[in-house]
Amino acid sequence: MFGWVAGFFTYETTKSVVVKSWSVGIINRVAQLLIIIYFVGWVFVHEKAYQVRDTGIESAVMTKVKGFGFFNNNLMDVADYVMPTQGASVFCIITAMVITANQTQRTCPEADKNFNCSTDNDCEKYKSSNLASGKITGKCITEAERCEILGWCPAEDDTQEINPMKEVENFTIFIKNSIRFPLFNVTRGNIGENSYLKCLYNPINNPDCPIFRVADVLKYAGEDFNKISQKGGEIGINIAWMCNLDQDVENCKPKYTFTRLDSAFKNSLATKGYNFRFAKYFKSEDGKDYRTLHKAFAIRFDILVSGNAGKFHLIPTVINVVAACTSVGLATVLCDIILLNFLKGAKQYKAKKFEEVSDSVSRSPSLDLHQGSQMTIKREEKSSDDSGAYSIGHQV
Repeated sequence: MFGWVAGFFTYETTKSVVVKSWSVGIINRVAQLLIIIYFVGWVFVHEKAYQVRDTGIESAVMTKVKGFGFFNNNLMDVADYVMPTQGASVFCIITAMVITANQTQRTCPEADKNFNCSTDNDCEKYKSSNLASGKITGKCITEAERCEILGWCPAEDDTQEINPMKEVENFTIFIKNSIRFPLFNVTRGNIGENSYLKCLYNPINNPDCPIFRVADVLKYAGEDFNKISQKGGEIGINIAWMCNLDQDVENCKPKYTFTRLDSAFKNSLATKGYNFRFAKYFKSEDGKDYRTLHKAFAIRFDILVSGNAGKFHLIPTVINVVAACTSVGLATVLCDIILLNFLKGAKQYKAKKFEEVSDSVSRSPSLDLHQGSQMTIKREEKSSDDSGAYSIGHQV
């Protein structure tokens, strides 16, 4: 118990040992140089660690689609093929549709082949199914060899072959985006005051244009229009505001990138593409309701906005400068590991680096022993002119 208490109330102080070794000296300087290059090149220049950053971007997006196309020999305009119509940051451009016209509320045979039947017993097991076009009544219509449904008839047959609207490739998407960095009270928009909206986006020749051709967006996302227009898909248009506010605020401009968001499912057999249904309702002269059902295959566009702004601040600068100065000392740790474990003369280095001294220094036997040992190896060593420092020569 006394030994533990005595060991707890001890004090450690550094001791300087000068090692005259070319190999260790080169390792030390190279390690220090690499640490300095890392902090200067990566931390301060690349990562701009001297700045305080604002990632809480506030954003608003408005979109407009322009173009005309033909589907089933009918002219389609924006009101026909864009869903929803509010011009929000998420919208769909319909490329193909399965249209079931003049549906009324009555009973009729199901069109899906999964509901084949020969007797009523075959349909009883489907009565709780939600996969049919209507409510399964449990009756088999033997003429059609299909189970009977109660709902909007005739039932939809979505297995028919459809031809996509080819003109979608040339449709244009206009994106109006305004952002604000609340920490710095900086507001920016992706359309300059002197900009003319008679352009098409190009990442090299026209990277600031906010008008995008659908075919170009798909190309930049690595997708083929002929494939995605058949079953639909989801495309992300990413707007990144990476701003260095130490420069002129006019240099704070967005960068556009494009990706397919549902790429994990584009080859799936269970669920592929993107589609939805909507109906247009009418009333006949006799007051009977009927509708036209549309199953739409569409390209869904998601406008994703992110941002990161930085500006010089004293506190992060001081913190990272101190961290850099402290990290330079790691080179000493590396050299100590090499000296204590791998080089010839490691025992001699340990004897000089570590020494125990009691509170009665003048009469300490360990001190006398150390002094004696020091006199013994005096011929092999040369003392440093610095007080308290030892110089280990070429034996190391």
